[in-house]
Amino acid sequence: MAKDPVLVIFQLTGGNDYLNSTIPYTDPRYRDYRKTVVIPEDQVVPIDDKFGFHPAMAPLKQFWDEGKMALIHGIGYENSPRSHFRSMDIWHTCEPLKVGTEGWVGRAIRAVDPNKDNVLTGVNFGQGLPRAMALPGVPVASVSDLESYGVLTGITGEEQRARALDRFARIYSPAIGRGPVMDYLGQTGLDALKGADILRTAPEKYSSSVEYAATPIAQKLRGISMVHQANLGTRFFYTQHASFDTHASQMPGHQKLWEDCSAAITDFFADLRENNAADNVIMIMFTEFGRRVRDNGSGTDHGAGGLAFAIGDSVKGGHYSEFPSMAEEDLVEGDLAPNYDFRGFYSSVLEQHLGLDPTEIVDGTFEQLPFISK
Repeated sequence: MAKDPVLVIFQLTGGNDYLNSTIPYTDPRYRDYRKTVVIPEDQVVPIDDKFGFHPAMAPLKQFWDEGKMALIHGIGYENSPRSHFRSMDIWHTCEPLKVGTEGWVGRAIRAVDPNKDNVLTGVNFGQGLPRAMALPGVPVASVSDLESYGVLTGITGEEQRARALDRFARIYSPAIGRGPVMDYLGQTGLDALKGADILRTAPEKYSSSVEYAATPIAQKLRGISMVHQANLGTRFFYTQHASFDTHASQMPGHQKLWEDCSAAITDFFADLRENNAADNVIMIMFTEFGRRVRDNGSGTDHGAGGLAFAIGDSVKGGHYSEFPSMAEEDLVEGDLAPNYDFRGFYSSVLEQHLGLDPTEIVDGTFEQLPFISK
């Protein structure tokens, strides 16, 4: 029986530096612009005759060599505000012109499971709930530590739990009114409790020879692997790692960020492959914007055009879209100009991998890229 496709969304929070992740190492302008925050040519990990990875990304080159990693160049949207909060909001809600209220992943969960048959169709690994997954009426479980996971787990019986949620709601009701809080919290809370009870079974079913690092991102991806391999019907996983906001001391900071992410991703796919659980999984990685072309002497400041990734057995590896021009006259306020709309990236994954109509999920029709095998 064919397996349902699964999507892992990995958010590089803070604005990953495009130029020091996929480095245009043969373009002399890279070293002209970057005087301090620059990767020495003998440390670049070449992936072809134009681009190379940051040395801390070396473990990820295996996916590139296998033809299982797609690089989406110049991704973003017009008129980047260069604000973390606004930009992340835009990526989460697909609303660049106004403040959106519905997360694109929440909409996708609703499209996959309109009757809410499974409270674990979407699972977030991390604190809180990402805006991308928030949609009233759509249950999403959020887990910080799977092995000690639970919401109000010290309370037995649904009635007592409901009373606890009622007390919790009273704290918030003066701000927006008791009705909306109880409507949302009541059902969402009980769905979360139901999800907690099911999720607690996942570690019991898990077995792997892969030894993940003790880093937060490695443990999050290990948790995702556990839930995926427990066959609980989860179709969307979300996680993030921070902070890629490297205004100062970028050279050691960016190195550590990519060391942790690269090791975690490599272990995650090794784990899935060992257990015959990788063939229906695609991981996408995005960040809210790239960083400025010129460094500031210690780090880099907020930019515009950025880089996204797709990794998985059904990914057709290679470069997609175009690397933005580094010519001085083509920079937008000192930044690489975005040339590919992020909603096209989402649309490609939604339609080609998940078999969904992306139009209502991303609010329109956008150019798709053929980086997924049919």
